[in-house]
Amino acid sequence: MKVRRSEGIRRYLDGALALLLAPLLVLSLPALSVAQTPAASEEKPDATAASAPPPATEKAAPLPAPVPAPATAAGAVPAPARDPVPLALVLPLESPVYGRAAEAVKAGFAAAAAAANARYTVVAHGDDGVVAAFAKARDAGARVVVGPLVRDDLKAIATAGGELPWTIALNQLDETSALPPRVFTPALAVESEGVQLARRANADGARTVVVIGSDAPLQKRFAGAFTGEWVLLGGDAPLTFRLDRAPDMLALLQREVRRAAPDAVLLALDARDAALVKPYLGQATAYTSSQINDRQTPEALRELDAVRFVELPWLADPSAAAFARVARPDHGSVMLDRLYALGIDAFRVAQVFVDGEPATLEFDGATGHVALDRSRHFLREGTLLQFRDGEIVPAGSR
Repeated sequence: MKVRRSEGIRRYLDGALALLLAPLLVLSLPALSVAQTPAASEEKPDATAASAPPPATEKAAPLPAPVPAPATAAGAVPAPARDPVPLALVLPLESPVYGRAAEAVKAGFAAAAAAANARYTVVAHGDDGVVAAFAKARDAGARVVVGPLVRDDLKAIATAGGELPWTIALNQLDETSALPPRVFTPALAVESEGVQLARRANADGARTVVVIGSDAPLQKRFAGAFTGEWVLLGGDAPLTFRLDRAPDMLALLQREVRRAAPDAVLLALDARDAALVKPYLGQATAYTSSQINDRQTPEALRELDAVRFVELPWLADPSAAAFARVARPDHGSVMLDRLYALGIDAFRVAQVFVDGEPATLEFDGATGHVALDRSRHFLREGTLLQFRDGEIVPAGSR
C-alpha cells in the first residue's frame, strides 16, 4: 500500500508518532522498505501543520556546546562513556501533566527495543527542562534522539539554536513554523485520518458530503484536512454545520441534512457528540476519527451503528502476527494504548536513522502504514473499522 500526498494539502499533514527496525532486525518486527543515503546537508525546511494538545511552555535557552566529559544520562541500558549508546529517548517523565503519557511512550519504545535486543538511553525532564535534556543526550554521544513529546517543548528546541542530532520528534510545530534541520515528525496527527477518510469516501462513490463539527481545535483540524483533500479529489466544498446540542437545533440539523441528501457525512466530533448526532443523519454513510473509539457504553455503540472510523493497527487487530514479539500491557486507556504504539514505531524509525537519513522509508507499523515524505513528516494510514450491532468490525463487512 503506498501513501501519497497532494502538494495542495501539505499544510494539513504532519507526521503525534510512528516507525521500524533496521534491515538486520526485520526478522523481529514487520517488514520495512528503506533506502539509505549519506547524512543530508541542511536544507531549507518546509512549513508544518498544527499539532497536539497545548502543553506547558518553556523559555528556550541556547543548546550548550558539546563537552568532552562523559555524561551520565539515565537509561534502560547503561553503557560506559567510551561506548556511547546511539539512541536517546528524551521524554517529560518528570512532568506532573505529561508524565503518564510519557511513560506510555517509553514503555512502547522499550518493548520494541527489547524485541530487537537494542541498546538505548533515557533522559527524563520536567516541564522546563527539554533544552538541557537534549544537550545531555547529545553530550552522551547519542546519534539519534527521540523526542520531544510536547509541542511547546519542540518549539523550545526549534528556537534554542545549536546543532541537533537526528531528531525524531513526537509532536509537530504549528503550520507557520519551519522544522529545524535534521528534525523529523512521525506524530499521531488527526489530519492524516481526515485525508484518509476523504479518499475512502471518494473511493466509496460519494459525490456530496456534509461536515458536522464542533469548535474544538482538534476537530477543526480534522475537518479541515478532510475538506482540503476532498476538494483536491474534485469534490465540491462540503456543506458544513456547527453542532448545537439543543433539541430544537438538532431537529433543524436533521431537516437540513435531509434537504442536502448527502452521500456521506463527516462527524468532526468527540465520541459523545457523535453518538448524539448519528440518529439525525438518515441513511448517509458516516465517517469519523479514531477519537470515537474510547470505551463506549453499550447504548452509545448502538447509536453509532454503521459509523466508520480510522484506528491504529495495534488496536484494530491485537492478535496480528506482526506484533507477536512485542509486549502488550493493558493501560486501561485507549489513549495510552495509542501512545504505547507510537513508542513502538518511534523506536523502529530511530533505528534506521542511526546510520543517517534514509532516502526512503515506508513500512507497516503499530500506528499504521507509515511513509516519509519530502517535508520530513511521516504520513500515516490506519485501519478502517465500523460499529455494527454493538461490536467493532472491519469496514464494509456484513
